Amino acid sequence: MTSTEGSALGTRAAHRLARTGLWRIEPGLTGVEFSRIEQEFGFEFSDDHRAFLAAGLPTGAPPPEPGVFQSATPWPDWRNGDPDDLRKRLNWPVDGVLFSVEHGYWHNTWGERPDDQAEAITKARQNLDEVPRMVPIFSHRYLPAGRGTYGHPVLSMHQTDIIYYGIDLYDYIWQEFAGSSLSIDANWTPPAVVAFWRDFL
Repeated sequence: MTSTEGSALGTRAAHRLARTGLWRIEPGLTGVEFSRIEQEFGFEFSDDHRAFLAAGLPTGAPPPEPGVFQSATPWPDWRNGDPDDLRKRLNWPVDGVLFSVEHGYWHNTWGERPDDQAEAITKARQNLDEVPRMVPIFSHRYLPAGRGTYGHPVLSMHQTDIIYYGIDLYDYIWQEFAGSSLSIDANWTPPAVVAFWRDFL
C-alpha cells in the first residue's frame, strides 16, 4: 500500500511535467505492469515515483549529453524497453562507483583496500551488493527504491560525482525542465536520503 502523501507528490510531479509540453506522455503503468517490473528487476518503486509513472509514462529523446550513458531515450521505458538496457540503467550508480574504485576510490566503511586491483574490485562489488537500490527517473537522475517511502531528493549520479538535483520529485521536474539553471534554496536542510549514497553529497 502506498502513502497518500507520496502518491499526491508523484501525481503533482507528473502533471507538472505534462504542462511543459516537452515530452510525449503515454498512458500510465498499471498495477500488473508495476508487479511485473518489480519482480523482474528486484526492487520496489518509492510511492512518489510509482504515482508519477502511474499518471503517465514519459517518452522521447533529446540530443545526447556528452560523456553520459543514454540509450535511445533518457526516460526508462518500463513498459516495452529492452530488459538489458533497463538493467544497465539500474546498475549505473554501482558501476560508476566501481569505475572510481578502479581509479583509486575506496569507501571508508569497507576496511583496508586490498593491494591487488582485482581483489579490490571484488571486495567493493560485495559491499555494493548491500547498498540501497537507486532507480532511474531520467538519464542519470535517480530516486531511491522502496515501497512506503517518498519525498527523497532526486540525485544526479555520475560515478562518485553525486549531487542533489531537486529537493523532491516535484521540485526536480521544475529544475530539470523549466529551462533555468539549477537553484536550491541555501536555507534548505537536505534530508539524509539513504545509507551509503548520502556519503557522497
